[in-house]
Parts: sequence; C-alpha cells; structure tokens
Amino acid sequence: MQPLISIITPSYNQAAFLETTLQSVLDQEYTNLEYLVVDGKSTDGSQDIIRRYADRIAWWVSEKDNGQADAINKGLLRAQGDIIAWLNSDDFYLPGTLIKVADHFQTHPETGLLFGNLLAVDETGDQINTLRYAGYTLADLMTFHIIGQPAVFFRREVLQQAGLLDLSYQYLLDHQLWIRMASICQMRYIPEPLAAARYHIGAKNVAAAEKFGQEAYRIVDWMRTFDGTAAIFPSIERKVQAGACLIDGRYLLDGGKGWASFKAYLHSIVLHPATGFREFHRMLYALAAALGLVRVRNVVERRRKMNTMKATFQRKR
Repeated sequence: MQPLISIITPSYNQAAFLETTLQSVLDQEYTNLEYLVVDGKSTDGSQDIIRRYADRIAWWVSEKDNGQADAINKGLLRAQGDIIAWLNSDDFYLPGTLIKVADHFQTHPETGLLFGNLLAVDETGDQINTLRYAGYTLADLMTFHIIGQPAVFFRREVLQQAGLLDLSYQYLLDHQLWIRMASICQMRYIPEPLAAARYHIGAKNVAAAEKFGQEAYRIVDWMRTFDGTAAIFPSIERKVQAGACLIDGRYLLDGGKGWASFKAYLHSIVLHPATGFREFHRMLYALAAALGLVRVRNVVERRRKMNTMKATFQRKR
C-alpha cells in the first residue's frame, strides 16, 4: 500500500509561477496524496489560480501570516502524511518524483530524511544547472553542505521529534531544520533530480542575498549549544565557520556584491583551506566581478558563466 504523502505549498504573490507548481504536484500520478496550499493573502490573482484546483486540494487558506516559516508551519500542523515535504510556489517537482520517494522510504525503513538532486531553472523554466549532492552526514550539514529544499522529504515522526520550523529564521530556515532532523535520524541520498528550483530576480535568494550569510553565522552560534551538535562542534569548529563563510560569499555574489563575496571566500580559506577551496571557482568569479572584468545583468546569467568557469577550472586541474 502506498504511504500517504503530504505536500505543502506556501505562496505569496507568485501567480506567474504558481500554476506550474500546483500542476507538478497534482499531476504526479501518485494516488495517496494530501496537498495543502497556504497563501499569504496574495493580491496578484493567486487565489483565483488556487480555486481552479480546489477540488483536488485537501485544504487551502488565504490569510495574512508572519512569513514563510509561519505559512509552512500552518501546513505542517495539518499534514497527516507518513511522508511530508513542502514545495515553494516558484519551484516544481519532476514527473514521477513522489513514486520514487515513496518506494525509497518503503524499501529503507531506517531512513528518516531523504533528498535528491535539484535542477536550477530560470524564469521560463529553462535549465541553468544541475545541483548534485552526496550521501551527507550530520557533520556535513553542520559545515554547510546545503541540500536543495525542494528535493527533500521526511517522515512525520521525525518532524514530530525535531519540531516545526524556527520562526526566527527567514532564509536558512530549512537548513536549520535539516540539522535538527539529522541529529535524530538517518539521511538517505537519491543520486537523481527530483525537483526544480527557479532562480529569478524576485526570488528571496536574489532579493535579500546578504541575509543568508547573516543567518549562517547565527546557525554557527546555535550549533555550539544545541544538544544534537554541541558534542561534535569543537572538533570541527573551524570547518563549520569556514562553511558559513562559503554561504555568505555565495549569496553575496548572487546579490551582485563582488568585493564582499570575495572577502567572505578568502576568509573561508584562511579558516579551513580544504573547505574554502570547495568553491574556488566562485571566489575567482567574485574577484573578477569586483575588478570589473566580468559584467552580467542578472543572477541567471551569472550562474551560467560561473558554471562555465567551474568546468574550465576542473579540466585544467
């Protein structure tokens, strides 16, 4: 028997992408599905789009909330599924994803959190890149090996033990939750893409790029005392700090802040060279951008150029 899967979509003024997101969930051909949509009282016609699919949605609401984490938590509290995930209203699942996820959870009952690869796409849905991960451990998450949230699924009992999203986080809210979950359960990696994340000018990771680094440094301080990480934190402290610098540099670069990004990357190398050099190609690109040697109009074009630089650098190595 198929396990019940609950998917939550938080949304606010994303009418341009919302229908694609809804269709990607409802067209999965997975019968035992509970879909919940939490709209933050959008004013762009999103409610009309949701109403067109209301007969296929288990529950939806459109009301003011206190941000993304609050909206997701509303859905998590109502979700009845054995397996749960959330999908933001500008992202989408790939065909067959839910069947693959259910099969993996059923054949690996020890798994509490499961994740796969993620496609990066632009506003029109054209692919920019494939974000590939690995069989990460708790220590990897602590050192800011980020996994793509749209491709993450977890068991209901793990959520009940770990707790809901922390409302004090707005940007790395998912990563902080994954760390809490990884401290109490086994993770499993599927080496294939499960979802697509959309990069566009209005996306949070572009519009508020500098905020991500600030929250990464907050998470470092939190891990020092959190019961699930405090015991191993001292042994990997410099690596953890270097990983936070990588996050800072990555998002500062996406926000067009070349010099600030380069300094964050350089600090990462000083703290822990092996960690800092994980994204050496990005550091070079940040330096080139700071010096005015490269000019790109938006984050999508920038990511395409960085991918080309990374491939060239890897060939030369």
